[in-house]
Amino acid sequence: MSIIDVPVKTLQGEDASLLDHKDEAILIVNVASKCGLTPQYEGLERIHEQFKDRGFTVIGVPCNQFMGQEPGTAEEIAEFCSTTYGVTFPLLEKTDVNGPNKHPLYEQLEQVADKDGHTGDIRWNFEKFLVAPGGEVVARFAPQVDPEAPEIVEAIEGVLPK
Repeated sequence: MSIIDVPVKTLQGEDASLLDHKDEAILIVNVASKCGLTPQYEGLERIHEQFKDRGFTVIGVPCNQFMGQEPGTAEEIAEFCSTTYGVTFPLLEKTDVNGPNKHPLYEQLEQVADKDGHTGDIRWNFEKFLVAPGGEVVARFAPQVDPEAPEIVEAIEGVLPK
């Protein structure tokens, strides 16, 4: 099963599908509102805006598994992202990315290695995965890597249509 075939839900809990983005590049990021890395929302929104007309989207996946840094309800998360960072990219429902209740999306994502060879468990909030059009997971970036870092921008440009 391709990553884009994995069933997901919107932040509001409605059924959704990554198939809606099958012809796009997607940057999937586990996010949190009360983390030292939370300001990365700004960069995520900027790259979303920069590349969206070329077939790219960021998808945020709220997760409360790292020191309880995403404690809010769906409504609180949506309000925070919208008013604090002007987020317009889609957010999925709050999800476990590690452990026995890990979402199937992350069962697939965690198989991909980052530049240092790390696979397996998500290490912290804001770990990023680039999915090429068609659904192949092509890159993994550590949480501390800024969304607008050259290696992320180059990877995005490398999978977008010219």
